[in-house]
Amino acid sequence: MSKVPTARLDKLLANLGYGSRREIAGLARAGRIVLDGASLDDAGARIAVTLDLPARLTVDGEGIDPPPGLALMLHKPLGVTCSHKEAGPLVYGLLPERWRRRDPALSTVGRLDKETSGLLLLTDDGALLHRIIAPKANVAKRYRVTLDRPLRGDEGAILAAGTLTLEDDDKPLLPVGFSADDATHATVTLHEGRYHQVRRMFAAMGNHVTALHRDRVGGLDLPADLPAGAYRVMDSLAIAAVFAAAE
Repeated sequence: MSKVPTARLDKLLANLGYGSRREIAGLARAGRIVLDGASLDDAGARIAVTLDLPARLTVDGEGIDPPPGLALMLHKPLGVTCSHKEAGPLVYGLLPERWRRRDPALSTVGRLDKETSGLLLLTDDGALLHRIIAPKANVAKRYRVTLDRPLRGDEGAILAAGTLTLEDDDKPLLPVGFSADDATHATVTLHEGRYHQVRRMFAAMGNHVTALHRDRVGGLDLPADLPAGAYRVMDSLAIAAVFAAAE
């Protein structure tokens, strides 16, 4: 049986963005922090960090944010950037303001460019992030593509061959899964994540991507009831689905 981790109350809440340790101590003295129905006036108290802690520990009557080990699925809308520092709207601005002060910080698992929408994962768990992006994990990503011109008919064979080399690259792409949905719409599945790969590979075949949407990572589908700009905390089943082979 694994040992339940513990943490000092002030350090835990400070790392979740609720304020400095001094400010957390003030909240405790004021009776604003409650665990299992009882006020905690000692900010230095050690508490067990269990999965159900957000339901048991409250600040000002509201359950605390999920502790470190947080993983999210977010439906990225168009026009926002996967960055902490770039100008303009950022994906982190779609999250609660306090979450931007978390330590460890939330990071995107890979990126979607500003003009690509769809399923984006975020986590503060570095081990999980690297496990997902590691080539040996072979976590595929599926995209719905809208094209400027009709498909020629040979795109599937070209992409499946694993011989297409993009401009400025020194080695060919890995084989890409492809299906034509109609004359100007296709579905592609990537097993690597090169810079602007979908846009560049269609450009290499004489076409232009006008819209791009990612709807699956590994075996995890973007939920139909998760609107653009919304996010959801991932449970263990959702995380496991990332590593499951999609049908």
